Amino acid sequence: MTTRLHGFIMVAVCIAASGPPALARAAVCEAASGPKVLPLVELYTSEGCDSCPPADRWLSSRFPVAPPAPQASVLTFHVDYWDRLGWKDRFASAQFTAKQYAASRAGGETFVYTPQVRVQGRDMQNWAGNKVAETLATARGRAAQAEVKLAVNGATADAVDVRIDVRVPDVGQARRAEVWLAYTESRLVSDVKAGENKGVRLEHDHVVRTLAGPFVPDAQGRLDKTVHIARPAERGRGPTLVAVVQDARNGDVMQTLSLTGCGTL
Repeated sequence: MTTRLHGFIMVAVCIAASGPPALARAAVCEAASGPKVLPLVELYTSEGCDSCPPADRWLSSRFPVAPPAPQASVLTFHVDYWDRLGWKDRFASAQFTAKQYAASRAGGETFVYTPQVRVQGRDMQNWAGNKVAETLATARGRAAQAEVKLAVNGATADAVDVRIDVRVPDVGQARRAEVWLAYTESRLVSDVKAGENKGVRLEHDHVVRTLAGPFVPDAQGRLDKTVHIARPAERGRGPTLVAVVQDARNGDVMQTLSLTGCGTL
């Protein structure tokens, strides 16, 4: 398996916040996590990397969009450090690059690369083999360390208001917890005109379009807030909200929740 390596860098991300516009009240669309873990699968990829398309295809095949009962929460992060090779990935973000570096540091790794698959916060180099399925099966048998609820409170063509409610029962774990909320879309297509994938049509699923967080639970292990998510101008299919509760020290995933199939999304 060919990989593309990239050394550690420091990335600063600034976010300007303003009061969200009033959104139309949405029909009830909500979900709650169960007693067992719903595992997290992350793919770090780039349209500027010629070794990434096989991983993109693997992810789409292994984790179909909107299955009847998702076996994992799936996030595809497009990083921006290969944009310098001649093709600017329009789904890439410095925020996602920073997220990959932070995950690698938490895991005690010395470099990042693409394509990279992480399962339950851990680097999974043999993603094309059976290791991913085995790791997912083990994770799904474990008791969740956090409880998560998501509800769409309002929506327009341009934005969604999402209430996220998290409880981390163990106070010690709560002090280390961080919460992320991602908005993803699938069936996104690019006809690459330059760079290493010149002339190739690429299709992407579970692409993170907006990432909010990290949010920190209070001293009692509770987080209850409404997050305003702007929708991208270019729309894909299968919009999904994914909440992730992780241990900020080492990247261990306490619980995830995916909310999809809502008419309001």
